[in-house]
Amino acid sequence: MKKTNQVVAVIQARTGSTRLPNKTLKKICDKPMILHVLERLSYSKLIDKIVVATSTNSNDDELYNLIKNNGYEIFRGSEMDCLDRHYQVGKKFHADLICKITSDDPLIDPILTDKIIKYFLQNLEKFDYVSNVHPPTFPDGLDVEIMHMSTLETAWKNTNNSNDREHTTTFIWSNPSKFKIGNYENEKNLFLTDRWTVDYLEDFKFVTAVYDELYNEQKIFLTDDILDLLKRKPEIRLINQKYVSKNKIH
Repeated sequence: MKKTNQVVAVIQARTGSTRLPNKTLKKICDKPMILHVLERLSYSKLIDKIVVATSTNSNDDELYNLIKNNGYEIFRGSEMDCLDRHYQVGKKFHADLICKITSDDPLIDPILTDKIIKYFLQNLEKFDYVSNVHPPTFPDGLDVEIMHMSTLETAWKNTNNSNDREHTTTFIWSNPSKFKIGNYENEKNLFLTDRWTVDYLEDFKFVTAVYDELYNEQKIFLTDDILDLLKRKPEIRLINQKYVSKNKIH
């Protein structure tokens, strides 16, 4: 399949988390968590550009310098208006399609990400927006959203609601009468049983345990590798099991 659309992945990140401060900079296998997200996403074959979108808040200076010093693109914008951050990144890097990823998902799967992007590319006229979270069927922490730049621009122009501005795509997926919404589903619904995102200390301990078992700088581990690990060592899944009920939709 020939791909001519410029796909820009935007990873929104900041250090101002209240539940787990500076989580994007916390180290897993001696490397800040945000760098693992970038490393994993770099395996994508369909993403043309990866950009971290952080805030202009001075608290995010360390994050900005880390990203720059490791050779990745980074953009700074409004701390709370993430919709504007994504839109400005899209304009700056001439995006046709915007792929939204969050920095608290260090187990993001580039193969799954590409499957969702490919599904969208095959249905460009059919959908304005595609994700794997409406409804969610994958473990929380494998979330991918992709949309036309024009769709993001429509949201940017038409909502001043603070929740919509902070959460970027809320205006889009909560208005199916205005936008054509698509969803990529897992064969088995794991959203109610598995939590792979990082909001709490137990989440970080869970992810660290997975990395301690599977991380190899020469070869990326994927979703099936994690699921196989959790079958062999079910005690790892229990580390943050109490927070599964808090699984979120981006």
